[in-house]
Amino acid sequence: SGQMVVAEIVRFPNLHRGALAKIVEVLGDASLLSTQTQIVTYKYNLPQIFPEPALKEAEEAASQAVSLNSRSDLRRLTFFTIDGEKAKDFDDAVGIKKEKSGYRLYVSIADVAHYVPPHSVLDREAFLRGNSVYFPEQVLPMLPFSLSQGICSLNPKQDRLTITVEMRFTQHGEMVNYNIYQSVIQSKARLTYSQVQSVLDNRESGIRSKRIIGALQLMAELAEILRQRRMKRGSLDFDLPEPKVILDLLGHTTDIIRAERLFSHKIIEEFMIATNETVAMHLTEQGWPMVYRVHDKPTEEKVVAFTKLIETLGYNFPLKKEYTPIDFQRLLEEVKGSPHEFLVNRLLLRSLKQARYSSYNTGHFGLASDCYTHFTSPIRRYADLVVHRILKKQLHYKRPQAKLIKNLEGICEHISEKERIAMEAEREIIDRLRVQFMTNKIGEEYDGVISGVTGFGFFVELNSVFVEGLVRLSSLHDDYYFFDQRNFTLIGKRTRKSFRLGDKVRVRVIDVKPHRREIELHLLKKYQIFSNL
Repeated sequence: SGQMVVAEIVRFPNLHRGALAKIVEVLGDASLLSTQTQIVTYKYNLPQIFPEPALKEAEEAASQAVSLNSRSDLRRLTFFTIDGEKAKDFDDAVGIKKEKSGYRLYVSIADVAHYVPPHSVLDREAFLRGNSVYFPEQVLPMLPFSLSQGICSLNPKQDRLTITVEMRFTQHGEMVNYNIYQSVIQSKARLTYSQVQSVLDNRESGIRSKRIIGALQLMAELAEILRQRRMKRGSLDFDLPEPKVILDLLGHTTDIIRAERLFSHKIIEEFMIATNETVAMHLTEQGWPMVYRVHDKPTEEKVVAFTKLIETLGYNFPLKKEYTPIDFQRLLEEVKGSPHEFLVNRLLLRSLKQARYSSYNTGHFGLASDCYTHFTSPIRRYADLVVHRILKKQLHYKRPQAKLIKNLEGICEHISEKERIAMEAEREIIDRLRVQFMTNKIGEEYDGVISGVTGFGFFVELNSVFVEGLVRLSSLHDDYYFFDQRNFTLIGKRTRKSFRLGDKVRVRVIDVKPHRREIELHLLKKYQIFSNL
């Protein structure tokens, strides 16, 4: 009793008899991360194993000797990777040189296309998955581990085949020229974001190489210059913390916190954006068909709804016929550091369209970029692998194949759909862990902020744990409350007491329903209303 199982329906119910099911697999204790991961994997029909032919192809590819073969030998340059503590697949390595006129930045990306030929069994499996799916403590990889964590991963002290984008920037961050070529590198170190941040903060980092420390300081300079240029053109920089799940040795969730976003994260973000733009611009100017990463403008309906929402917080966002990214960026700057910063960032993100892949270049609204692609993560995204193949053909002066052009939009639609599924699965596992974590917190009290208001109650984002729960309208007994839809506010008919977005409250956890992924809260008190008015 209480165990989670996978069941197959043998007989559907009718008027005279009930349903009959057969247990296919016992998943186990629902409180374990491994069980919840399996539930989500089954629910979204995510491939868990590779067929033998694909594994065999991967092993054969991984056993190839790394050869220069007319590639540029960059093994003496100081390259290194910067990733999270738990990362095991390293797509990108970076290097930098200071020059009289500015900076020379090297971004080398794993040459996955060398090991995964089109129409191979490996390629079909990668296309089927579309991308890797990342769960806490587990990854469902797009490519077998012998490639994704082996020969394609830019592991330290190992010779690796790469494609290098070498970019020269002025002291003001303007790119003056670039070069793209096939290369061989050797990463000198595997660094983590926290280590790099320690260097930038002049704290003990464990990094002993003066060359690497000097490179990191240069990278921080250049990244800040590039970020300022990107902000000036109107690029949106959402400051939304990611949930970080803390587990015990048995796989039970012990805490869910907001992961800190460090400047070291921003260094890699800026360099990858610059690289993606450079490759997109290069192939477009050369007249090649492309997989673009596009982000359409928000609809008028969504902007109107967003405007009404933030007006309830005391912010004015004038309605216009045509919006540019800089209009929204100004608002994000206005709320920075305020009690409403997280809420406005999240409301705006929900109001924008989802980015997707397309063979037609319509620009990227969120990045305020005229020409953008995904190139820097070919180990975990099929889109990047396709762009690598196109680029390699162009570098060898081959002509675009008609078949490629014909199939490109279908590929874009497929990988966009696979990306949505992966995002939903990754979001659901976090939601499940949040609810499972709160089953032991019934009766406990928390401070929080109202993050959503509806006709049936209001949602509260808790402060000390990164969890959201619902205060039902039916539990508010001091008055009869009606929902003011125009102002997204609950108002008491007799007392005129109100609950709206951004209000600070104290609540008690009164019920948790894991199967429905619901956390029910009871209001203890409301602190005060924050307003800019």
